[in-house]
Amino acid sequence: MSKDQARSKPSGLPIIHPFAAGIDIGSRFHVVAVSPDLCDEPVQTFQAFTADLQRMAAWLVALGIKTVAMESTGVYWVAAYEVLESNGLAHIFHQPPSPPAQ
Repeated sequence: MSKDQARSKPSGLPIIHPFAAGIDIGSRFHVVAVSPDLCDEPVQTFQAFTADLQRMAAWLVALGIKTVAMESTGVYWVAAYEVLESNGLAHIFHQPPSPPAQ
């Protein structure tokens, strides 16, 4: 391996939507990730209160985010969805299937 290859940044998966964000929705807080090319701190945590959700949406809009993919295992996504939608952000939503009843 040459020195140039050792110093080069490893390549990952191709970026399909450069202005997209991913949100892991939780009951008390949400973790948001954007491309590291967009800001110095691409992963941020926001509390689940309305003011925090509005701050989260404002941050995403300021970065130029157009699409948001959300993952939630409960109903906690509803408030975030409403705030993001009111700020003009498109959504891709994923909720894992419920475990089988025992």
